[in-house]
Amino acid sequence: MRLNAVVLTAVVCLIVLSPFAVGIRRGPGRITSNGGGGRNGFHKLGPFMEAPEYRNGKECVSSSVNRENFVSSSSNDPSLVHIAMTLDSEYLRGSIAAVQSVLRHASCPENVFFHLIAAEFDSASPRVLSQLVRSTFPSLNFKVYIFREDTVINLISSSIRQALENPLNYARNYLGDILDRSVDRVIYLDSDVIVVDDITKLWNTTLTGSRVIGAPEYCHANFTQYFTPGFWSDPALPGLISGRTPCYFNTGVMVMDMVRWRAGNYREKLEQWMQLQKKKRIYDLGSLPPFLLVFAGNVEAIDHRWNQHGLGGDNIRGSCRSLHPGPVSLLHWSGKGKPWVRLDEKRACPLDHLWEPYDLYKHKIERAKDQSLLGFASLSELTDDSSFL
Repeated sequence: MRLNAVVLTAVVCLIVLSPFAVGIRRGPGRITSNGGGGRNGFHKLGPFMEAPEYRNGKECVSSSVNRENFVSSSSNDPSLVHIAMTLDSEYLRGSIAAVQSVLRHASCPENVFFHLIAAEFDSASPRVLSQLVRSTFPSLNFKVYIFREDTVINLISSSIRQALENPLNYARNYLGDILDRSVDRVIYLDSDVIVVDDITKLWNTTLTGSRVIGAPEYCHANFTQYFTPGFWSDPALPGLISGRTPCYFNTGVMVMDMVRWRAGNYREKLEQWMQLQKKKRIYDLGSLPPFLLVFAGNVEAIDHRWNQHGLGGDNIRGSCRSLHPGPVSLLHWSGKGKPWVRLDEKRACPLDHLWEPYDLYKHKIERAKDQSLLGFASLSELTDDSSFL
């Protein structure tokens, strides 16, 4: 009883001290599917194959990550590349493939540290998801954070697609509070991406002046379409973004300065727009519009090759799309269609086959044998510029 009281007190202290997230650290080692797992054993989410071991080249600076217990001091190691992603049962297969792609193409894979954010009330517990990641990537540097969904759930408005209303979509708003304070810079990636280039190139992006985030911008896009007529007809709201030349950008790939983020209280600025949305509907598209309202016109422009987005089609039909012209470093299946779903349902789009080599889901082996997928096009055949290969 005394031990239980101590444990309970520790849990309560964690919740009180961190209103947004609680961290679960996982050290290296084998974990079998018989090892417990809360409400759902992770054998129900897989099975996933164990990824290959990826090692640093001779040119890499040695990381000081303590592989015995992943001590917190490892997160401020200047040699590390920090990547934040969400982790949930619905998009787990995408997240696993994304991690695999980053490691496969990284020049220094042992220097990549993943910050994985799991929902508190996901159908698979965060601890189960953490165990599954460790069993798939035994030597991965990572930490799982439990995102408290009640932080944001009362601020979420209905969207044109129900998936966009998932509280975990808003975890990126709270990275300054969720991540360790020693993490002063991070790359945020959506779970439906594949990286086909060295992630260090993206990490080395310079955020000039006082800019807080960097992302590929698309200034030819009609910025007005992301907000309702009620927004534009309001006598005051459009004036709040005057003085800027706003361009559309996709929040699924961002380089973020967390020191400037925290100092500028950007979480609160995003929440203010979400609070206004609850009173007066000013947009229809989930978590993206608040970012556009806060940052558009003051974003460090990154080469378009780092977010070939829209490969999942639109938010209604999820139809097939082709690549944008130019070189490719990152493929992004934003939109309704997800490659693992379309592959399993035998209605894959041509570009979905570029995602498949990174899929570690075991059952895809049987599917590949049945469908004889060896004849699909390569990435160089699906884009006019293959200079990144």
